[in-house]
Amino acid sequence: MNSILVALKDSMSSRSAVDYIAGLPFCPDDVHVTLLHVFRQMPASKEFMGEAFTKEEPARLLAVLQSAKDKLVENGFNPDNIDIELGTESYPTISDGIISYFRKGNFDMVVIARKNKSKAEEFVLGDVSIKLVRALAGTAVLVVKPM
Repeated sequence: MNSILVALKDSMSSRSAVDYIAGLPFCPDDVHVTLLHVFRQMPASKEFMGEAFTKEEPARLLAVLQSAKDKLVENGFNPDNIDIELGTESYPTISDGIISYFRKGNFDMVVIARKNKSKAEEFVLGDVSIKLVRALAGTAVLVVKPM
């Protein structure tokens, strides 16, 4: 059975990635999918984002992952072959979290959504997809851009 790690967040690009996977022409019974959200370390997040937001964030993101699972099941994936993982620790960067989780598991492919950024945004903010492609050499990394 092939195993795919799909890193998601609450965004249109992540929903596009799930739609893309759901439409791939492979036998969904032979695929194990792990839907993952990792948290980035946020210095003083309670001060900037508000305590109520930070308390509600895990429940909101769990709903995003469940919605992604529902989409895959609607498209023929076996619900027993889909895991939901809401990261329990925070990482300096999202790519660090995905790489750490990848190394703990046994995955054949990593799927990530990529939002359209300007060159300046990429330079300042970095690009998770490029970091994953470089760090996970020898592993298939599927980068899905929204339509």
